[in-house]
Amino acid sequence: MDSIEGNIKLLLQGKPIEESQEFCDFSLEDQNEVTASKGVAPTTPSTFVPTLRDNVCYIVAAVLVNDKGQVLMMQEAKSSCAGQWYLPAGRMEAGESIVEASKREVLEETGLEVDITTLLMVESASGSWYRFVVTGNVTGGTLKTPACADSESLQAKWVDNLEELSLRGNDIYPLIARARQFAAAKQESKPSDEPWHQDLLPVVKTHTKLLLRLVIAIRKKTNNRVCVLTSDKTATHLPVSEINPVRSLHSTLRKYMTEIFGSELPPHRPQGVLSVELSTSKPSGKHDGCCMTLLVPVRKALEDVPLIDKYSWVELPKPLGEDLLARMGKNMIVPLNVIRVSTLIN
Repeated sequence: MDSIEGNIKLLLQGKPIEESQEFCDFSLEDQNEVTASKGVAPTTPSTFVPTLRDNVCYIVAAVLVNDKGQVLMMQEAKSSCAGQWYLPAGRMEAGESIVEASKREVLEETGLEVDITTLLMVESASGSWYRFVVTGNVTGGTLKTPACADSESLQAKWVDNLEELSLRGNDIYPLIARARQFAAAKQESKPSDEPWHQDLLPVVKTHTKLLLRLVIAIRKKTNNRVCVLTSDKTATHLPVSEINPVRSLHSTLRKYMTEIFGSELPPHRPQGVLSVELSTSKPSGKHDGCCMTLLVPVRKALEDVPLIDKYSWVELPKPLGEDLLARMGKNMIVPLNVIRVSTLIN
């Protein structure tokens, strides 16, 4: 129990949790067995290994806002979209962390050096495509002008009104809106009417698989205390499922929740991301997995929710339970946006 409480505290602080091994309670092999039992042929091999730039894609996008509310934009140099404008963004390279990749992309495409302070959003599609949206502060460098155009970009500038630009894609509008709201809330001179989540940096940690860790929270009717679900299959730990790379994260979540609770799922909704653990390997293919921790509140009393074997509830101390409940408020957690493949821009 102490390790569960300790790990919840660490997750709420944006710190890596303390586990001696990589747990996986619902592997691709398990999922394929469930699929086959229904007379459907599995679409993903049980031996799937995430390999950067082969079968898994990690994108970083930096949304930087200055004290005037202007956003940093870059003009594309690639032949497929030359002259159009977009956020500094691109694919992670072998051996990089999310923060390292974000700093590199901003420097290459805008000429500016930045300090990345937090994740703003995580986007996912098909279980194997992820875009990590970050923000931060400019610390140096020189804004790229047309005279410094290269293969990375033609120029960069701070922009007030996006309508004045020919954009590469409209998918960046909600990212910029969120970054501007976040920046305004963090300005001491302009206190926000609503609180926002604390800064959350990705955890630099290697994984061999694509994993989804769940903090499933529920209230106990008898004392109104918050409890979280644990897996007791090996050492007691937070439940973890392997992500099906050809299905959406919502699909993986639903299948795993069915494995835990049975076909009559209690009402629930993923609230957002508590942590992202990722650091790619060099060369690619050895440790290119990741682990995301989702907060999933259950909107039903503990006493009314049956469990399958090898799972149980752990009651949290009242202060810790209240801290967890606070993350369920508006803008108090990094959102997860599951998007359609057709809308992707790499």
